[in-house]
Amino acid sequence: MLINSEIELIKKELNDDLGRGDLFSQLENNEIIKANLKAKSDGVFAGEPYFKEICKMQNIEYELFIKDGQSFKKGDILAKFKTLKTTLLMSERTILNFIQHASGIATKVASMKALIKDYDVALLDTRKTRPGLRVFEKYAIRCGGGQNHRLGLDDCIMLKDTHLLGVKDLKSFIKELKSKIPYYTPIEIECDTIEQVKAALEANVNAILLDNMSPSECANIVKLRDSLGIKVILEASGDINENTIVEYAKSGVDVVSSGSNIYKATWVDFSIRLGE
Repeated sequence: MLINSEIELIKKELNDDLGRGDLFSQLENNEIIKANLKAKSDGVFAGEPYFKEICKMQNIEYELFIKDGQSFKKGDILAKFKTLKTTLLMSERTILNFIQHASGIATKVASMKALIKDYDVALLDTRKTRPGLRVFEKYAIRCGGGQNHRLGLDDCIMLKDTHLLGVKDLKSFIKELKSKIPYYTPIEIECDTIEQVKAALEANVNAILLDNMSPSECANIVKLRDSLGIKVILEASGDINENTIVEYAKSGVDVVSSGSNIYKATWVDFSIRLGE
């Protein structure tokens, strides 16, 4: 079920495309047509609730044969429509935009997950999302089998070097911070040197982000944490892609995070064919 902001997003996209009105609909045309949604490439589907909400808003009868997270092949028929010709023609671009975008992200995530399926490591996204599309794009991450990092600044604290500028005593700083935020709020510190990691391990935080460290550096830090018996999540991040993710998974970190699953995802190709 979509939250209100996502329903408003759909309305905005429909209105942006419609503008002052679909010129083609000025023709007297009450023809009821049938159409198919066809996959033109392989992928993992995402966008189910958005697809259904658009059809509901536009009074389009449909049968959807696939669910979020399911794979499809080129040539598969994923849905059938029955509605007024003018209604489908003024809605098809919005339908396609949502499911092509979401399925592109889900497909990329699924391919990354497949590479690390033999390792006990979580694949997370980042806050590198397009303006106005954070909920939508993070939803697509989950459809592909990934998990979400924090949604925003209000559900987890990540302390970077800019936050810690001028802090002399990290342990005291963290203690004061904990006294001012909700009790169960997680705190993560971004580190790019072993010295920073050692200070973070002593500061009683929930997670440490290993920023742009090599897989071998990450492995050494995992060994250090384990030798100290400290329960803290270790996250590797920084240009993690299909060529490097396996080595990071082998390092023993708990989490790998990548923004590229959103901003480098390629839209999956679908088409809506009338009269089929």
